[in-house]
Amino acid sequence: MVYGDKTTRVVVIGTGFVGSSYAFSLINQNIADELVLIDLNKEKAEGDAMDLNHGLPFGSPMKIWAGDYADCKTADIVVITAGANQQPGETRLDLIEKNAKIFKIIVGSVMDSGFSGIFIVATNPVDILSYATWKYSGLPMERVIGSGTILDTARFRFLLSQYFDIDVRNIHGYILGEHGDTELPVWSQTRIGSELIDRYIERYKPEAKKADLDEIFVNVRDAAYHIIERKGATHYAIAMGLKRLTRAILRNEHSILTVSTYLKGEYDLEDLYIGVPAIVSMSGVEKVIEIDLNEEERQKLHHSAQVLKDAMRPVFHNK
Repeated sequence: MVYGDKTTRVVVIGTGFVGSSYAFSLINQNIADELVLIDLNKEKAEGDAMDLNHGLPFGSPMKIWAGDYADCKTADIVVITAGANQQPGETRLDLIEKNAKIFKIIVGSVMDSGFSGIFIVATNPVDILSYATWKYSGLPMERVIGSGTILDTARFRFLLSQYFDIDVRNIHGYILGEHGDTELPVWSQTRIGSELIDRYIERYKPEAKKADLDEIFVNVRDAAYHIIERKGATHYAIAMGLKRLTRAILRNEHSILTVSTYLKGEYDLEDLYIGVPAIVSMSGVEKVIEIDLNEEERQKLHHSAQVLKDAMRPVFHNK
């Protein structure tokens, strides 16, 4: 899309499962005018660019090429999906040190180009690597956004929609915290249509059991492990989540999405990136939305934040 005289450019760094799936989602959406693919394996990026270009007669008009870091200079968004992948039996937090080293090189190379746009970070552990990107780039915090719990929230709404047999677009609920094992569902604010979930159950599904809802959350939290065991990686749904986030930025939608963003006192937390609802527009994260949490939810969010801070302390020397 072109807004005024501005040609919009998205650069994807890392053309593995997630990066290539994200690129494919973009050519079907008419969101950006230019798409640049960068990968350490130059031939892989070139092959993906060729393959995607061959699909343009069936998709949206777009200029696509395999490029290099110099192409980041005039990019509106740089999306980082590069890094070591989570292996079976490995947690996202196990990836911190090796991916932090990779990110120092990547972010430094992007900034050397003169880039002044918005970073979207998708590589795990996404909260800590979003913090790393902010530190390494020197950009304002609102212009570094992690994918956060955008995917967890989508999984949560999908599984609830199946359980209640209600269109997923009418399920309103959030997963907050680390994109990982300490994330939490905000049951106290989950709604089906306009009804709080407890009230909806009372009126329309009295046979629903708390154990069923608890199991739904466990399946949300552990979804990546189950998918990785079966096919080696998760990439389609997160690619769609990244596409949604890209659209919110380039189209200046002011959308509320559960992204990983920097907190400076919200939820009584500070100096970390963590998944919370935030208003996203062409300026990045405009505002963090502080939804009302009950005491149990607040404690779980603070526990999640502490786990993240403890995990990144050896790398970033946080206090």
